Amino acid sequence: MAKLTLSRRSFLHGLGCSVAASPFLTPVTFASGNWDNRLVVIILRGGMDGLDVVRPYGDSGFSSLRGRAAQAEMGGKDSPQDLDGFFALHPALSGLMPLWQAGELGFAHAVSTPYRDKRSHFDGQDLLEAGSAAVSGIARDGWLNRLLQSYAGTTSETAYAVGRGDMLLMKGAAEVANWSPDAGLYGLSEQGARLAEHVMQSDPLFAEAFAEATVLSDETDGAEGIGMSGESADEAMGMMSTNAAKAGKGGGHKQIAQFAAGKLRQDSRIAAFSLNGWDTHAKQDRALLRPLNRLGDVVSTLKNELGTEVWGKTAVVAMTEFGRTAKLNGNGGSDHGTGGLMVMSGGALRGKRVWTDWPGLDEASLYQRRDLMPTRDVRAYSGWLMRELFGFDKRLLETTIFPGLELGNDPGLLA
Repeated sequence: MAKLTLSRRSFLHGLGCSVAASPFLTPVTFASGNWDNRLVVIILRGGMDGLDVVRPYGDSGFSSLRGRAAQAEMGGKDSPQDLDGFFALHPALSGLMPLWQAGELGFAHAVSTPYRDKRSHFDGQDLLEAGSAAVSGIARDGWLNRLLQSYAGTTSETAYAVGRGDMLLMKGAAEVANWSPDAGLYGLSEQGARLAEHVMQSDPLFAEAFAEATVLSDETDGAEGIGMSGESADEAMGMMSTNAAKAGKGGGHKQIAQFAAGKLRQDSRIAAFSLNGWDTHAKQDRALLRPLNRLGDVVSTLKNELGTEVWGKTAVVAMTEFGRTAKLNGNGGSDHGTGGLMVMSGGALRGKRVWTDWPGLDEASLYQRRDLMPTRDVRAYSGWLMRELFGFDKRLLETTIFPGLELGNDPGLLA
């Protein structure tokens, strides 16, 4: 067998991804039920900068934040991206403005999970998908699965079993189905995972980051991927680079949306998947364009593929594990923060609104004088969506689906 000599740098180059922030595979999970409305949940992995995506140009403190002046200048009531005289939409999402005008697009700003301060992608995403109140003692099933467990008459969809296991969001006792257009593109075999651990063992921080990504991707358990036995390092890295390049060509996000819409037109009532690429530590003005374009494509594709009748019964919610720092860093990006943004759309939505208890952006109003202060829990908006879509009892939402949550006032999300 050829001797493997593989550096951490070459291994990462072969992966072609941000290890700490991006799972290697995008699974899609479905559930069917005997109710009529539809819910699509999209996890935006990497920590989306909500202050950039929906820009509070009407707050005088926004333009004075380092790096935000150019973003503030793109607001204003005469701007084609203006939403309500205070907030403006990022230009990359301008294709969704017709949905805003139709009341089928809205945003919840200055929101977060209860997660604070440590700013780990792994912990943040874990808590977001589990719907728990704290990282310690975190639930090992997902809040969407607990929703299914609480509703009589649910069944699993027929599986297009190309992908791995369920997202944590959908893991649990209730049966769900899995499908992915990219199975194995970033797969690591058991031998490959052991090799990666060996390469990174001298760097504890990097080893921890890789371990987080491995858990997120759920790829090492029976994964179809790169077998290292009998392969040279060059052959192994060549295969990984090829797979990464294929995944990077794009289009998979539209395929996911098309497939989801096809299932939701039939018996499925809930779909969940993730979109990567939101870890924008540098050159954010360019780095954010691609994930925003993908998000816009997904929403537009869902609307077009679902058709008028089903779209009118659908709510789409996109959420991320945490927000970003209020000031941009020296590399023109933003670092891990706290308060962030939820994106909501669908024909069932009472949109054309930015729901927020806006905290302000002067330094004294920032969380730890660095982040947008969260004023409401993302779980509260998710809970009200499920209550209005499917009629769930408030107490059930606060004690079982989102343990420890107080739903608070009804924001009136649905038409």
